[in-house]
Amino acid sequence: MKLSVITPSFNQGHFIKETIDSILNQNWPDLEYIVMDGGSNDDTVEILESYGDRIIWKSEKDRGQTHAINKGLELATGDVICYLNSDDFFLPGVISKVMNEFENPDTKWVTGDYIIVDENGKEIQSFVASYKRLLRMFPQKLTLKIANYIIQPSTFWRKEIVDEFGKFDEDLHLTMDYDYWMRIIKKYPLVNLKEPLCGFRIHGDSKGGTIFEKQFNEELEIAKRHGVKGIPYLLHKIHNWGIVNAYKLIK
Repeated sequence: MKLSVITPSFNQGHFIKETIDSILNQNWPDLEYIVMDGGSNDDTVEILESYGDRIIWKSEKDRGQTHAINKGLELATGDVICYLNSDDFFLPGVISKVMNEFENPDTKWVTGDYIIVDENGKEIQSFVASYKRLLRMFPQKLTLKIANYIIQPSTFWRKEIVDEFGKFDEDLHLTMDYDYWMRIIKKYPLVNLKEPLCGFRIHGDSKGGTIFEKQFNEELEIAKRHGVKGIPYLLHKIHNWGIVNAYKLIK
């Protein structure tokens, strides 16, 4: 079974080699790795060139991260697809574990746990990971209306999901993944692996490190777009307020 991994990138030369190596070093026999770079002016292109034909890549100006992901989706030919940002990384042995789940023809998408790391790879904010782990124990559809508990870089889906639900909404720049999950979960249950699949990096230039308040505001608008109202909407609003203020205390 073929896996396509897409990495959107822009000026992440400091991290992208670790991202690429975390994928290629797993030695999955049928892997398509696509890097869509937005025209970086650091050493990203030199790093990409160093991998030769082991990866497919383009470096050209785009309309942002969501557009880059969608460009990758247009190229992807795998049976299963995911995207991994250029400052995150897969943990060892992840691909085989995930692909094993897709041997079940009823499995449409899979997610898992994660660790959160800083720019030096040191694990941080373990309580945040524990909190999301707790949320994943509750009913999927209802809980997703209140909080986005799905870990984006730990999430994989069949290509037929793209054929059915389309690509990511390019009008969204911060929580386009939440919109996509809300679309899919209305029809297909999510398979949840209870072990960490990725390292999610928070640093000075990451969205999670700089504009988290805007992220949660966009997330709330997405919830409204998907018909979340009444008590679930109020709970989502309260949840976001609590998380934003907690993040401010952390920082």
